[in-house]
Amino acid sequence: MSSSGRLSDALGVLRGLQRVAESARKTECKKANVYWHNSSWNHLTRNVGSKIEQTVSTAVVQQAKIQERVENLDKYIPKELKLPPVTEADLEELAKDIDALGYTTSRHISSPEDTTVEDDPILPSKQESVLPEPLAENPEYNSLHRPPSPPQPIPTAGHKVQPYDLQPQLSSQSKESKVPANRISRIMSFGGLAAGLGAGAIAEVARRGLGIGSKSAGAEGNTSLLGNSPLFSDANMERIVSTLCRVRGAALKLGQMLSIQDNSMLNPQLQAAFERVRQSADFMPLSQMEKAMSAQLGADWRNKFAEFDNKPFAAASIGQVHRAVLHDGEVVAVKVQYPGVARSINSDINNLLSILKVWQVLPKGMYAENLMDVSRHELSWECDYKREARCMKVFGDLLKDDPVFVVPKVYEELSTDQVLVTQLIPGVPLDKCTDLSQETRDNLGLNLLKLCLTELYDWNVMQTDPNWSNFFYEAESNKIYLLDFGATRQYSRKFVDIYINIIKAASTGNRESIVGNSIKLGFLTGYDTKAMIDAHVEAVTVLGGPCGVDEMFDFGRQDITKKIENVVPVMLKHRLSPPPEETYSLHRKLSGAFLLCAKLKSRVNVKSLYDPVFARYEYGLPDREYHLDEKS
Repeated sequence: MSSSGRLSDALGVLRGLQRVAESARKTECKKANVYWHNSSWNHLTRNVGSKIEQTVSTAVVQQAKIQERVENLDKYIPKELKLPPVTEADLEELAKDIDALGYTTSRHISSPEDTTVEDDPILPSKQESVLPEPLAENPEYNSLHRPPSPPQPIPTAGHKVQPYDLQPQLSSQSKESKVPANRISRIMSFGGLAAGLGAGAIAEVARRGLGIGSKSAGAEGNTSLLGNSPLFSDANMERIVSTLCRVRGAALKLGQMLSIQDNSMLNPQLQAAFERVRQSADFMPLSQMEKAMSAQLGADWRNKFAEFDNKPFAAASIGQVHRAVLHDGEVVAVKVQYPGVARSINSDINNLLSILKVWQVLPKGMYAENLMDVSRHELSWECDYKREARCMKVFGDLLKDDPVFVVPKVYEELSTDQVLVTQLIPGVPLDKCTDLSQETRDNLGLNLLKLCLTELYDWNVMQTDPNWSNFFYEAESNKIYLLDFGATRQYSRKFVDIYINIIKAASTGNRESIVGNSIKLGFLTGYDTKAMIDAHVEAVTVLGGPCGVDEMFDFGRQDITKKIENVVPVMLKHRLSPPPEETYSLHRKLSGAFLLCAKLKSRVNVKSLYDPVFARYEYGLPDREYHLDEKS
């Protein structure tokens, strides 16, 4: 096929998105009317007409809102992300990506008028099946209730676990799929997701009007800030999971970050979808992996290893990890970055943000733009594997004499900007240790929290990714191995000086000090409403309360999460400015550590951890020099 033909096909697909969404809306509305007027329910419910009228009225209002969004489909893609100039290389890559995404391009489209909704080859064949392919008919995507991956063996004393004993495996939900590295194909993926969410929400509104809506989307007792929007149907959650797992990169990373939250911020169905995303990214086909490795280590890269497993044992948002053996017999982990994810950070975040804003997925008080700006910066760090290697060396030096924590060795001679080779470590993720003894789980929680405090207050540098798979426990040696230092961040001494004052004030219930230092740091502006100040002080006091109580704090039975749920809506409503930029990553890490302790049901005397920190802390010291961002 000629270049012009491929371009015409691509443009036809993009122009067809809005037509498909409009057609789906009209079809669903017609079917809903037919179902209602022909159903015996109409006759049976005449005596409760007022209730039906209210239900239908609500459905119509929701349908009107969704119709407006679908008719403005062009807004899903920000102006700066409209199709860029197309090159010959783009077209070659696009033809492959379209096939991988499941679009039909066999019919030549010479003009937009040639494509009609009735006979368009990309029109879904089922009511709930929309771009890019009929998910309901594809068992690989039909996994909302797919059984979980077989659990890793729990380490027990008496057996020294070796890397090869554990046989690390991908999640059963992961599958092989080509990473859409081309700019256009990534935009198409997000455009298809936007159209799919629109059509799916329309279908859900129609079903709810008939009393047959998705149980999960309309579940009673949902107290999250996002409520029970028709957007959160099972089919739409499946669309989000399949799209993010396929495109990977920045969008998938943000989904993984959002998975480590409680239900006060996210709709439970959306949270469950993001949890699926956290565990089951797709992995590259062998040919794409070979190309990526050759680009980084040369065409003879396989000669650098005695063995190399072609299939990865882990797949994440930025890259996938393969087991290999060096010529000296050392077993290593080779992390290979997905092609195109580094240069697509901005476009991926802009695309995802536009969808979230159009569908009002995130509360206004979250300052989504600020969150995304911080994410851009941090994701650029995570895509720089040489920077990650430097961070691992820094932490390796800081923890070289630690009795508990271990940082894997880095093989710098085999590492590049997009390939990182490290020692393959033993053990299992901490979230898989829930069946260990109470004493062991208490010690795990104690050490994890102690590390967080040491990172922040003593070293002023922290590995801020709280993904539970970044912490591996090996029972024989009683060691915790630390992984993935891509999100490592340094904090200025000035920031830490004020932050520790807030925590001190929280431990003693000093309201005046909490407010004063919160204004200094930027949590409050000094012009906040009384409701905002009261909610902020309550949240800080609740979170810092365990620091001032000399007793074991039972994370498994804590009610802090519930208390925070009550004040978060007030803070989001009355907040006048976004929180300090440093706190996005800091609170993500602290929240992840807290939730991991809750999952382990650890019992820890938090005051015994904070008292020594308060006692030894020195104010006014210069910033430490780690040189994390210096190019070697």
